[in-house]
Amino acid sequence: MKIRESLVALFDLDDSATDLRTELLAGLTTFLTMSYIVVVNPAILAARGEKPGIDVAGATYTETVQMLAVVTILSAAAATLVMAVYADRPFALAPGMGLNAFFAYTVIGAMGVPWETALAAIVIEGILFMGLTLAGAREYVIRLFPEPVKFAVGAALGLFLAFIGLQEMKVVVADQTTLVQLGSIGADPVALLSVFGLFLSFGLYTRGVRGSIIVGVLLTAVAGWIAASAGVQSPHPGTPLAPSIPSPQYDISPLAGAFVDGLRNVEALSVSLVVLTFFFVDFLETAGTLTGVAQVGGLLDEDGNLPEMEKPLMADAVGTTVGGVLGTSTVTAYVESAAGIEEGGRTGLTALVVAALFLASLAIVPLAAAIPLYASHIALVVVAVLMLGNVADVDWHDPTHAVPAGVTIIAMPLTLSIAYGIAAGIIAYPVMKLAAGERREVSVGQWLLALAFVGYFALRTSGALTAV
Repeated sequence: MKIRESLVALFDLDDSATDLRTELLAGLTTFLTMSYIVVVNPAILAARGEKPGIDVAGATYTETVQMLAVVTILSAAAATLVMAVYADRPFALAPGMGLNAFFAYTVIGAMGVPWETALAAIVIEGILFMGLTLAGAREYVIRLFPEPVKFAVGAALGLFLAFIGLQEMKVVVADQTTLVQLGSIGADPVALLSVFGLFLSFGLYTRGVRGSIIVGVLLTAVAGWIAASAGVQSPHPGTPLAPSIPSPQYDISPLAGAFVDGLRNVEALSVSLVVLTFFFVDFLETAGTLTGVAQVGGLLDEDGNLPEMEKPLMADAVGTTVGGVLGTSTVTAYVESAAGIEEGGRTGLTALVVAALFLASLAIVPLAAAIPLYASHIALVVVAVLMLGNVADVDWHDPTHAVPAGVTIIAMPLTLSIAYGIAAGIIAYPVMKLAAGERREVSVGQWLLALAFVGYFALRTSGALTAV
């Protein structure tokens, strides 16, 4: 009884028009909807064969996946705990979808940045965010983002994730003429199982099943194990139908603190450009997620802003810093928090429940390494489809809105770069307003932001990062 009364008083449940049971249920709901990250984040971040990512010297792929699963859990729990106690908001945090793919495929893969240096950039970004949040600058800049770009980023990021997921599922494959084409689904057991799992996950989501994404991923993995037991073989080297369940591995020492090595013997300009890339990508992702989720719960004020936004922003910054120190990509607020808010969650107690459940999930770490790569990437495509809904908020009848939004949505997946998509949209907005004779609708801050992105574009495409 004392614990119950303490929680009610600590989170001021009465004044927030909620109760203990509602908050507990909301926390459970949020955790179930985002628990897939414990399995999916390690699969995205770990290097395997030609797939770029974190490649720990002396460790097998299975061992690396388990290390990353532990780090994913710890960083999510730490960030969400700060959100609960300091910000008192029902938002949950974890390594961000899209941001993890950007970390592995773009920064490590396309840019050729060592993974230790990429982690160092994450830590620097987190510290920078903490400083900007304390100064109030981060909230100010968030308010400068053009409305059409805010509404378009979710859909663009969805297409970005879908493209990566469909490739790993072998549904989309390379083609010399058209660059991509449909895979041999009928003859490829990996692609066939992936399609089965994808529609199963969609069906569960449509039925309103809580945790539909993780359930779909697990059932697909089970189907793969059954097929492998029946003698079916994967035609793709390094992509088995059914990886074996390994012995538990909780030693994260090769990852924790690896960012320190990433700071040694690296040019200041190179690190600065990588930090700048993460900074811009995470900045907009967090702003859009917090605003969108708060809107679902009616937490915005009459001007459409989140009161005391600096507190959840600080939780995000602390989570990013802790995540980089431990060894994972940028930690950010999760749009799945909306599921718990829809269940009535209104205070930090919802987030506290999520943090506790993440810590409890340490018991299933070996399971993360036993999930086939194709099964885990089903989550990317499901999340991608759910993210497309934001595009409906764009005013497509207004060219000054349609062009920046459209450019963002097109550029992000086709360049396989979140940063390129964001930069293109923010640059296009003031240019279109100027062309339409509406230059007075663009603030000085928005022009300066656009010019900053022009500089980013120039540096990023000029070859200045090839020395990293």
